[in-house]
Amino acid sequence: MLSFISKILLVFLISPIWPLGPNPLSGDPFLIVNKKTNEMALIDDNRVQTVVSVGTGKTKELTPEGLFTITVKAKNPYYRRGNIPGGSPANPLGARWIGFDANGTDGRVFGIHGTNEPASIGKYVSHGCIRTQNEVIKSLYPLIPLGTKIVVTSTKKSFEVLGREYGAIK
Repeated sequence: MLSFISKILLVFLISPIWPLGPNPLSGDPFLIVNKKTNEMALIDDNRVQTVVSVGTGKTKELTPEGLFTITVKAKNPYYRRGNIPGGSPANPLGARWIGFDANGTDGRVFGIHGTNEPASIGKYVSHGCIRTQNEVIKSLYPLIPLGTKIVVTSTKKSFEVLGREYGAIK
């Protein structure tokens, strides 16, 4: 029979360590997507590193809001819906896919990706994903490890305020 302390230690040892918790840790990479402005910020090392334009859902409901975790990354992603191989100029997912676990999905349904329609950036055009320029997604891709937290919101708050609220900025 295990003692109370032994049970606690056992739970700690067999519990998954990743993801580390509901919020990012201060200093870790953190993404914020603001649907109100169609912008995305990368916060890292306790400050906003960059802000880029993005395209989001045609309607407010299509791009889910909440705090999620990056669970999948892919270079030249295959577009299943259209049976279009990665790297093809016809592929609407562009050069990279960074998927997150919105609405209980596994990171293969909702994501941040490049696009073959750069004129759509900054507009409400997608089926739920967050699109950005291929050059942008290529440069962000190596900076965002699996397990990174992402919040999708629609607010008038600045990225700095949101970063502090979520603990990504001290």
